[in-house]
Amino acid sequence: MGGTFNPPHLGHLIIADEVRSGLDLDEIWFMPNQEPPHKQSPEMVTSTHRLEMVRRAVEDNPFFHVQTIELERPGRSYTYDTMKLLTRKYEHEFYFIIGADMVEYLPKWHKIEELLKLVKFVGVNRPHYRQEAPYPILTVNIPNLEVSSLMIRNKLKERESIRYYVPHSVVEYIEENGLYETRKGIGHRKKTIDKAPI
Repeated sequence: MGGTFNPPHLGHLIIADEVRSGLDLDEIWFMPNQEPPHKQSPEMVTSTHRLEMVRRAVEDNPFFHVQTIELERPGRSYTYDTMKLLTRKYEHEFYFIIGADMVEYLPKWHKIEELLKLVKFVGVNRPHYRQEAPYPILTVNIPNLEVSSLMIRNKLKERESIRYYVPHSVVEYIEENGLYETRKGIGHRKKTIDKAPI
């Protein structure tokens, strides 16, 4: 499961768990991207921060692991190059999880015909997108979750709570490192109540 994970959120984890269970997979590998060709954002935090957030997000699930192969290569990340390296290194049957927005985009992927020989694509539903592509795609239906990394970044800009959208360990990391121009208390905000004298 590739992505910017900027930041990782519970939607990512739910998708991964539903796909693992639905297809009876042994493991899910989370692969943070170095510089994805289709996403260029001034809000992108460093790969070091994104990697640590993913590690924290998956640390309590024995079926989830972090794969750093894309971060070890400089420049833009192309899935074809990544999967070519992984299939040489491991004797595994690989599945690649993508959202319905990326399913529609598949014809524009780098070396898509060659990539289809290396990996089976798994499409998961996303609100407002259809899973239609001229290629064989396995589908797994998941709950329609209206949550995205962009939405979380916007909530942080507005100093709103992101509790329950992001694992607590990731919230702590964002606070500790001042990511996305945040301050303490983004996970929850304590209100003080003036008690009337007895």
